[in-house]
Amino acid sequence: MTKDPQELLRLNQLTFHYSAHSAPVIKDLTLSIYSGEILTIMAPSGTGKSTLFKLITGLAAPNAGSIELLQQESSARREIGYMPQQDLLFEWRTILDNVTLPLELQGIGRKERYERAKERMKTFGLAGTEHSYPHQLSGGMRQRANFLRATLSGERLLLLDEPFSSLDAMTRLSMQTWLLRQWEEATERPTLLFISHDIDEALYLSDRIAVFSDSPLSDYTLFTVPFSRPRSHEQLLEAEGASLKREILRHLTKEVTTS
Repeated sequence: MTKDPQELLRLNQLTFHYSAHSAPVIKDLTLSIYSGEILTIMAPSGTGKSTLFKLITGLAAPNAGSIELLQQESSARREIGYMPQQDLLFEWRTILDNVTLPLELQGIGRKERYERAKERMKTFGLAGTEHSYPHQLSGGMRQRANFLRATLSGERLLLLDEPFSSLDAMTRLSMQTWLLRQWEEATERPTLLFISHDIDEALYLSDRIAVFSDSPLSDYTLFTVPFSRPRSHEQLLEAEGASLKREILRHLTKEVTTS
């Protein structure tokens, strides 16, 4: 993040429940996300994290409060991209047709959308897979295609919902490093809003971490990650990283006392 970050997304007193008689899964949530940062949301399972993403993307509407996307550009491209936990690639479509689906839905012609995707496929390590099908790719390569599709959906704000949780440990570490490199080398760094249950992953990737201890999503503790960039996984093993990890764990497990 820059020294004087600009607010990109503002959640104001956000409340959501699935029915009038059900308990809210999100209640009076206020949170600011800044342009060019990586902010990770951590909370126990079933506390409304994925629901929050549905609200931000417009797949659901809040019962109260508001969601403001600031600094909107006047270009035709969409602002928000979404990368779910499962890649959701269509098995009957080639990788090129899968990653260009958002452009197709925007009505962009085949030639233009293919050209735009092919420019990025080499950067994403997908050159040569254009005419392959998802079942022919490894889990890590499928997630690269999934991430590319998300960036073609929206380039300013990317919502990543536990994108590496289904991968084996070694592939997961590799994908974390790859994702961070893509973000660091971007001409204009996108804002990443990340959901993770992995404290090491959050510390490795994030500028800030918002930790919720219970449902509904409401009050949280914000942690600023002190590590400089570029990052290494070894930093997590040092005293500062271990101490911060313990503090986050205490909040997640509600072991912290209220002052």
